[in-house]
Amino acid sequence: MDWQPISEASLWELVNAAEIRMNPPRARLWEAVRVSPHKWKEKSFGKLGDGFWVVAIIGATVIWYNDIEDGFNHSRYTSFGTIDEYWCNQDELELTLQFVLDLIEAGPT
Repeated sequence: MDWQPISEASLWELVNAAEIRMNPPRARLWEAVRVSPHKWKEKSFGKLGDGFWVVAIIGATVIWYNDIEDGFNHSRYTSFGTIDEYWCNQDELELTLQFVLDLIEAGPT
């Protein structure tokens, strides 16, 4: 069977399930940075599904869903609408939010 990009409806199912599992600090961050899902370009693998779904923006960072690897990631961007860094984490949304929360609290390492 050939790979098919995730539909927006299926993405919403993942997001809604993650919201239920979020602890209060993650939920507060989520409420501050979430956006309606929309596709952004990515030069390495993003052409396969006409881009990846971005679900949050904070500063120069986006949180997006990699439907090739089935997981959420966070990446930098320099041009709105284009993800600069490809990652293939298979993380749940709340774990990706925790990584971003840790960066905010402790700074980059």
